[in-house]
Amino acid sequence: MTELLQNYLGGRWQTGTGAGSTLTDPVLGTPLVRIDASGLDLAEGFAFAREQGGKALRAMSYRERAAMLSAAVKVLQANRDVYFDISTANSGTVKNDSAVDVDGAIFTLGQYAKMGDTLGERHYLLDGELARLGKDPLFQSQHILTPTRGVALFINAFNFPAWGLWEKAAPALLSGVPVIVKPASATAWLTQRMVQDVVEAGVLPNGALSIICGNPDGLLDQLQPFDVVSFTGSASTAAKIRSHPAVVKHSVRVNIEADSINSALLLPDASPEAFDLLVKEVVREMTVKSGQKCTAIRRIFVPEALYDAAAAGISARLGRTTVGNPRSEGVRMGAVVSQSQLASIQEGLALLKTQAETLYDGAQQTLVDASPTACCIAPTLLGVRNADEATLVHDVEVFGLVATLIAYRDLEHALQGVRRGQGSLAVSLYGDDPAALASTAVELADSHGRVHVISPEVGALHTGHGNVMPQSLHGGPGRAGGGEELGGLRALNFYHRRSAVQASTNVLEKL
Repeated sequence: MTELLQNYLGGRWQTGTGAGSTLTDPVLGTPLVRIDASGLDLAEGFAFAREQGGKALRAMSYRERAAMLSAAVKVLQANRDVYFDISTANSGTVKNDSAVDVDGAIFTLGQYAKMGDTLGERHYLLDGELARLGKDPLFQSQHILTPTRGVALFINAFNFPAWGLWEKAAPALLSGVPVIVKPASATAWLTQRMVQDVVEAGVLPNGALSIICGNPDGLLDQLQPFDVVSFTGSASTAAKIRSHPAVVKHSVRVNIEADSINSALLLPDASPEAFDLLVKEVVREMTVKSGQKCTAIRRIFVPEALYDAAAAGISARLGRTTVGNPRSEGVRMGAVVSQSQLASIQEGLALLKTQAETLYDGAQQTLVDASPTACCIAPTLLGVRNADEATLVHDVEVFGLVATLIAYRDLEHALQGVRRGQGSLAVSLYGDDPAALASTAVELADSHGRVHVISPEVGALHTGHGNVMPQSLHGGPGRAGGGEELGGLRALNFYHRRSAVQASTNVLEKL
């Protein structure tokens, strides 16, 4: 029988009382490990995190907590090879795609360690300047930010089991708030192993970091007024979290990252060099992690005159992408994480095809060392010449290696099309004219969490449409969930409570 992974809750390792579920290799179909969270004493675990983990973290300064994150970075770096092996087995990713997750997690944690060190020995943060409350300047107001005295519950998605944990945990722990993470079941192994390594290294106070693998009953019932929840996943699940009785009753702060139909836009009169940058980036976004990224490009807007050229250029590059067993020589793209995800992609693709033409058919591509039962599928490029008549491409997100090319008449027509996504995590712009790129970025900023502008001068420097950097905001309005993560030290705001202290200037100077 496969190994049953342990949960870490209430300051101790413990297993569930049920049979659990088995995680499998998406390429080979072999069983890997089991997870189970039934029978756990959730109330005890949440209370321990709040009372023990929270108290210990709040007793530390920001600089001390930053040093704690640095120590965790060293633990993760020492076990990096193990994480890559788990990623290949459990997520079906090639080495470069595993690096996006694993190395991205370590990098983000390291960046917050550096940022936290700049905050010094303080235990709370000042927010803004003194504000006079009357004619006499002696009595004034100062806003401060103090760590919330609750837990941060993370309910994470399957596509980034490493980065998804640490991009949230880094600012939470730096803020002084204990973390309980519930990873997506399908890829929970990597998250569990990282937590295990950090916990056993003793670099965090007991209760600062907990993990629950599986689907425990009553998880959200444990939430109290000063807890916070951060969720990444579907809009339907997000709606259930927002409306949960405990969330509503206790006014629990919730951050959501949900569905997002992201776009790439080639501006009118773009140079051939800018055109080539678009083609290259679209293919990268369709194939990195098999397109299983919340930020991946789903819609590509190009001028009508360049529709055929774009279709040919993207298709040619896709045709050179070898797909199959990530362990095989020369394979550049592995599997999707599970049979259910494969079925979801195939179902969504069939739906989009009712309103779009097929420009590159991944079904015709030969898979390398992958059986018919493997969760491997090659990328597919669809196309829509008449953007006004197509509706599904703006409403249906296929969470995988599918993108749709869309022709537009003029820039205003393109902007209208991009906005039909109803709010997205990211949009990338391609062109040459700085003024046109800047004005278009501002036009689309209200409906996107991040606007990634690529001109030839940064063609070899930019970080990528879909790469989420800790220095920049991650989140988006509307359909994307309305949440915000990262953005440098802005991420700490979610884990702090803002309060106004009204007092004499002499008192306020002591803050």
